[in-house]
Amino acid sequence: MQYIFSVLMMLSLNACAMNDMQSSAMEKNMTDGMIHVESQFSVKQTADRLQTLLSKKGMKIFNRLNHANGAKGVGIELNPMELIIFGNPKVGSPLMQCAQSIALDLPQKALIWQDEAGKVWLSYNDPDYLKQRHNVKGCDKNFAKITKALAGLTKAAAQDDLIIQMGM
Repeated sequence: MQYIFSVLMMLSLNACAMNDMQSSAMEKNMTDGMIHVESQFSVKQTADRLQTLLSKKGMKIFNRLNHANGAKGVGIELNPMELIIFGNPKVGSPLMQCAQSIALDLPQKALIWQDEAGKVWLSYNDPDYLKQRHNVKGCDKNFAKITKALAGLTKAAAQDDLIIQMGM
């Protein structure tokens, strides 16, 4: 009887260890493929700055969602967070010619959010991750251009001194 009890305990401990390993792997994978830029500004200010920069660069703003306000409407409190959905068909459409499934992740999105410590972040999908996710072939120049543009725009929206450097 003791032997059966010992075996059951070992199986139980192994199951717990596997669950912990799976949870750690899931937490790690949840951030894979995202780029996070710390902002010097509030969520609203960062979102306003990003929207202005995107518009000045000819990007179309498809929508801007305030998730915290939406949650408040159903009695749930969230830290401040806004999502901006934007893009440029001249840039996105050629990617869809290379791999139609990338349309699932386009137009591009930027999430501006405040963490539990009060820091504000601007997060977006890493174009290289999207390229791998959708097995895109033949659009390397497009991805390089998008990667550079997103890095510049998001840093400029999040850091005061970069706005001056970009001449905006």
